[in-house]
Amino acid sequence: MSRSTDAGHFFQTTAALDETARKIRKAKNKLGNPIRLPSKILAIAADPYNASCVYVAEAAGTVKRVVLETGDIAQVFRPKTNLLAPLTCLAVSTASREGAYGTLFAGSWDKNIYCWPLVKNGIKAPKQLSGHSDFIKALISLNLGDTEILVSASSDASIIVWDVKAGTKLHTLKGHSRGVTALALESLSLDEGLPFATIFSGDSNREIRRWHISIAASHELPTESNEETIPGGPFAPLLAHETSIYALRFDSDGDLWTASADKSAQCIVRERAWAVDTTLTHPDFVRDVVVDENGGWVVTACRDEEVRVWERGSGKLFHTFSGHYEEVTGLLLLADLVVSVSIDGTVRQWSLKKADLVKAIEEAAKPPLEEEEGEEEEKPKGSGMTEEEERELAELMESD
Repeated sequence: MSRSTDAGHFFQTTAALDETARKIRKAKNKLGNPIRLPSKILAIAADPYNASCVYVAEAAGTVKRVVLETGDIAQVFRPKTNLLAPLTCLAVSTASREGAYGTLFAGSWDKNIYCWPLVKNGIKAPKQLSGHSDFIKALISLNLGDTEILVSASSDASIIVWDVKAGTKLHTLKGHSRGVTALALESLSLDEGLPFATIFSGDSNREIRRWHISIAASHELPTESNEETIPGGPFAPLLAHETSIYALRFDSDGDLWTASADKSAQCIVRERAWAVDTTLTHPDFVRDVVVDENGGWVVTACRDEEVRVWERGSGKLFHTFSGHYEEVTGLLLLADLVVSVSIDGTVRQWSLKKADLVKAIEEAAKPPLEEEEGEEEEKPKGSGMTEEEERELAELMESD
């Protein structure tokens, strides 16, 4: 017997019914030029070869390459498995090998990482990296010399460094006591052409740790020092938040921006021994943060459905983009455009040009137009998941 996913088939409280009605009304809005997909979107990544396209990871278990201007789906990448599981994170490599001009990586609930060679014609079957014992939560792709490296983080509290071509583990890093939820490549570690990299990791126990990554060896580094190669540990973690870390991003100054379930985003300053300099307070969990260096903006994604634009220098909220009708799960900065994705299954685009932001503020101040009579009601699309899977996904995202 098939299992129903229709909410109407289950008992719902008045509050739940009101919330469903609110989302149905809000789903009609065209703010951010929504591109609607049939599943919850859990992650987004840039197409390094085409700025007009993005990759999105779906709870339905596929990655789609979306054309931003038209909303067309250019490609669909499916793991080679009989049972598709939600894909939670993405990374794209530009290293060419074996007839491919790059590799698309996706981390999955099924504990595996899927690796699609990017080719000019068609889609090749993915290779699979297996080694974690729980959900994959974050990925970073980089090159060390001639070696293509992938770094993965998991709910099993470990970080694995992979040789992509060989499909083998180079190192397993342990130090976190809870699931590792975020990774960031420290940009300054790449500027000098060194044969190693430095990454930061964040977990669901609010800890931020720092790691030396190389082909020969990988190990933890102290966060109170900017030394790059001192082995040792365990070291005391950097504690800037009250609870789970959802995102880590470095800006061009080498400062670290964070997003957390403690309802804040922060800027942690490298030259001040990683002290907190700026705190951006939100009404709910902050899922992602990006920094627009040219415009002087910081943009955040929140569980309250909003995308917020902050003045980087002052930390003042400049504008709130309202359009999504479910939690915003990811952001991608493309020049003076920020692209957001959400549990509502939409991809939306927001201009960060000052003139466009001022216009958006003026438009937001106007009273909403009355709905046209007879307008067809647009209901939020289902995710293709069962009720049990929906509940498990919601619990997982809330607890991380």
